[in-house]
Amino acid sequence: MSSWHEFEKQAPALAATVRGLLDAHKHKTLATIRKDGSPRISGTEVDFKDGELWLGSMPGAMKALDLRRDPRMALHASPTTPDEANPSQWEGDAKLSGRALEVTDPEVLARFEMPGEGPHLFRVDVTEAVWTRVEGDLLVIDMWHEGRGVQQVKRK
Repeated sequence: MSSWHEFEKQAPALAATVRGLLDAHKHKTLATIRKDGSPRISGTEVDFKDGELWLGSMPGAMKALDLRRDPRMALHASPTTPDEANPSQWEGDAKLSGRALEVTDPEVLARFEMPGEGPHLFRVDVTEAVWTRVEGDLLVIDMWHEGRGVQQVKRK
């Protein structure tokens, strides 16, 4: 598993783009796995602090319970709508996947102003990051996979 900082070291340009897209809007879409194995999507917010990617949750939220049971997750930055007349102007969208590991250390929770019982805090270990955009008449996908580095795919 790679911390956000490790991903930044391995793929600095892609990490900067993905972070910019994640920071562009407050709310993201988080995918988790329910107890019965089916997918769940939830709104969430993320934070970058100390070289890590963090996400929080209200006490007892289903997404937190999903992550406690199975830490696999995917995150999607809500993109803006492309201009149909000029799709190359669209900044694209960002997705990442990995594992969200709950942090219960009181000192860490206090740094996030989450003291006491209740709120959940998760540190995300990244295994994949993807930036998708349009360039001319091509769909361009830059992707980083842990252990494989950055690859680019172009589709017409």
